[in-house]
Amino acid sequence: MKVFCIGNGESRKGFDLNKLKPFGKIYGCNALYREFSPDVLVSVDHGIMHEIYHSGYSINNNCIFRDWTKIPDLHYQTLVYEGMSEDDINRITKWDMIKQNDKPKGSCEFVMHGAKLEGVAKIVDGYKNDEMIIKEKYVNQTQLYVSWLHTEDKVACITDVLGFDYGYSAGTTSLYVSAVIDKPKEIYLIGHDLNTTTGNLNNIYKDTKHYMASYNKQTDFEKWINQLKTIFTNNPDIQFYKVNNSLNPLNNDDKVNIIWEEFNGFKNLHYITYEALDKRLQL
Repeated sequence: MKVFCIGNGESRKGFDLNKLKPFGKIYGCNALYREFSPDVLVSVDHGIMHEIYHSGYSINNNCIFRDWTKIPDLHYQTLVYEGMSEDDINRITKWDMIKQNDKPKGSCEFVMHGAKLEGVAKIVDGYKNDEMIIKEKYVNQTQLYVSWLHTEDKVACITDVLGFDYGYSAGTTSLYVSAVIDKPKEIYLIGHDLNTTTGNLNNIYKDTKHYMASYNKQTDFEKWINQLKTIFTNNPDIQFYKVNNSLNPLNNDDKVNIIWEEFNGFKNLHYITYEALDKRLQL
């Protein structure tokens, strides 16, 4: 059995994911649903999880979310508005600070994430000469995400699927779920770029809702490295294939298509190109 775990790194631009469907199970992450429906969509961050649910995608498509705890509707008023003054309630209503979907007919449960933030916060206000510009700003706002649940949907919570949640990123969570649940012989990592060739954010969906702007620095990839090491170590019988645009470990300017020193010694990790992947699919 083959499994394809799709990350949202820019190396997969131009690759037709539809060609994978006849050959195995496909896991995807976050905003991938906007353009492609994998067999399982994994999301772990509040904003994008609720975006997915509000879109209606989860009614007919399998999703795995973090901390997706169902709450009876009778607790809505208390949980959402507890401790708020009338002015607070008027303000969050005026500024649409509670992001929620319309309550479906027959719905009696909801999921909520978010918090009321008040105080002086340090915020990133861009970069100058590669230096991060930090400003202090007084924050007094409420940002809540509420999803009223359909009586039948296809969302599972990570802890319900695995019995635990290591707190991994969406991409590595999808790998872990596949390894534990599907136990495939082969897992292909597509669009799991880890690093960037530009120094700035490497993500197909940058500059869109719930994603950082393209001028931001690349996310710290050390956490992904450590998460992958654990997955490779705990699943020695699974062969993992990291798909790159090219294989040139000597090109120090290319921080994406490299052979990672951190993974030296893992005999179950292999590197192949997209061209080689196409050939393997025909075998």
